[in-house]
Amino acid sequence: MNEVSEVILEKAIKSHASDIFIFPAIGGYEIKIRTALGLSKIKELGQQAGKELLNYFKFQAQMDISERRRPQVGAYQTKFGDEKVFLRFSSVGEFEGDESLVIRLIYGEKSNNYFLSEQFDLLKRLTNQRGLIVTSGPTGSGKTSTMYELAQLVGKEKVVMTIEDPVEVWNPNFLQTQVNLVAGIAYPDLLKAALRHRPDILIIGEIRDQETAKNSINAALSGHLVLATIHAKTALQTISRLEGLGITKDELCNCLTAVSYQRLLPIKNQNKVACLMDIRYGKILDQAIAFNDNRHDLSNWQSNLEQLVERGKISEDTKHLYEEG
Repeated sequence: MNEVSEVILEKAIKSHASDIFIFPAIGGYEIKIRTALGLSKIKELGQQAGKELLNYFKFQAQMDISERRRPQVGAYQTKFGDEKVFLRFSSVGEFEGDESLVIRLIYGEKSNNYFLSEQFDLLKRLTNQRGLIVTSGPTGSGKTSTMYELAQLVGKEKVVMTIEDPVEVWNPNFLQTQVNLVAGIAYPDLLKAALRHRPDILIIGEIRDQETAKNSINAALSGHLVLATIHAKTALQTISRLEGLGITKDELCNCLTAVSYQRLLPIKNQNKVACLMDIRYGKILDQAIAFNDNRHDLSNWQSNLEQLVERGKISEDTKHLYEEG
């Protein structure tokens, strides 16, 4: 079973997959990986072989092999060539008694490939203003990579601290912390502790509740550069999400430096993806904070898509698929 596990890990790491899914299926188990291009099946195993693979991974991650119903977590690290990869495990039983396992792969820092490099350069300049820079976009859109790359570039000789659930990128130069609900350590707890550590740059994996939002705003108001993500369908709708979490217009005016929305789009005629962003700042951002009637504006995003089609970077089908964000 060690050989099977190595084949699966090698396939996932070569594809730079973010997750491996080992799920029960009719007659056995399916192994799938998630990459920037989506979800793909890489292997099928019979019932017995699937259970043996699950037990092997759980044993390596110091999880209880005899427990198949209750959720468990575990971890270990491996090497692929010269690259160190951290593996985070989560198992849970389903209603028929079969068990499933998800493996999160955490790599060293890797930069996004940007369609329009000037967009990332703009974000880098905006970090000089400090305050809060919030990025939105769906899971797997490269948000964490963007935050880490920004922090790496502007955080030399500075204290950079991250708060994530879970840690998605390993960087030995950053102080990285992780939510642990089993141990009673939530986002707000880590945020309060982080501010006592007096970091110059604070990365918050996700603003997901009112207390985290308030603490993020307070950190930005006190002079920190705060890089965070939030769930929103457009760049300017980030403002509405923050207001929904109890942040006032005055607070936003005083600390919100920029909002950004990004997606990873397939490059035309290549088996690769690149990142497209929609960044709002300055007067446009101030107006959107003051008046909420233009927060659904996608004109800038759609104009960028059209520009990529004209340059031959993406197809018409891709433009239509992503034109609503």
